[in-house]
Amino acid sequence: MRFSVLILALLAAGCNTRPTQETAATAPSAPTTPRAPLRETHWVLRQLAGKPISVPANTREPYLTLRADGTAEGNGSCNRFRGSFFSETERELKFSPLMSTRMSCPAIDTENAFTGALAKANSYEISGDTLRVLDSSGAAVARLEAVYLK
Repeated sequence: MRFSVLILALLAAGCNTRPTQETAATAPSAPTTPRAPLRETHWVLRQLAGKPISVPANTREPYLTLRADGTAEGNGSCNRFRGSFFSETERELKFSPLMSTRMSCPAIDTENAFTGALAKANSYEISGDTLRVLDSSGAAVARLEAVYLK
């Protein structure tokens, strides 16, 4: 008899149609994107001075890669560039004058604005896969996005 009562109690408990209350401890957390590293990441230019960039057909997407050895290299859309960068304290980011090839193309204005923004760089912020290059006043002069190559 006790066995029958136990079975009925278990069946009744299984029929509970009230949803369980979610607590802060059981609520699913929002997924977070890990912070991309400053160095050895392929950073693709997305904005200059808060304005989205557009890349004309038959030109390269502007990018920047900061190497572990302090070398900065990339492509402005028309020309490859290379130089040094300094990041001796957290958030500091400064570039030496960048050397570049000097070919002309339809995206030369974007390229000149990109290298000009890097010349103004004073610090940076990384949030997830987004790198913001800031000038000495703290204004974002460029926004780049990490792109992971295979």
